Amino acid sequence: MTPEFAIELSSDLLWTAILLAAPVLGLSMLVGLIVSMFQVVTQIQEMSLTFIPKLLTAALALIAFGAWMLDLLITYARELILNIPSYF
Repeated sequence: MTPEFAIELSSDLLWTAILLAAPVLGLSMLVGLIVSMFQVVTQIQEMSLTFIPKLLTAALALIAFGAWMLDLLITYARELILNIPSYF
């Protein structure tokens, strides 16, 4: 196992993790920004006002993108496991 191979394997792992987390984190951050702007305009400082919409958005994102995320994870794991003999 060469250092270049380890770096490539780590890079693939990190990109897969980023792709898996992007829909949930991106939508939650967008909803958080919108709610924060609403709070600034109305001067309402209720903590549940920020928590509940982000929680619902994360749940809806998991429902909407869950099949794609699972397919991506299974594809990555399958390729990783099938290539184990070539690692040595």
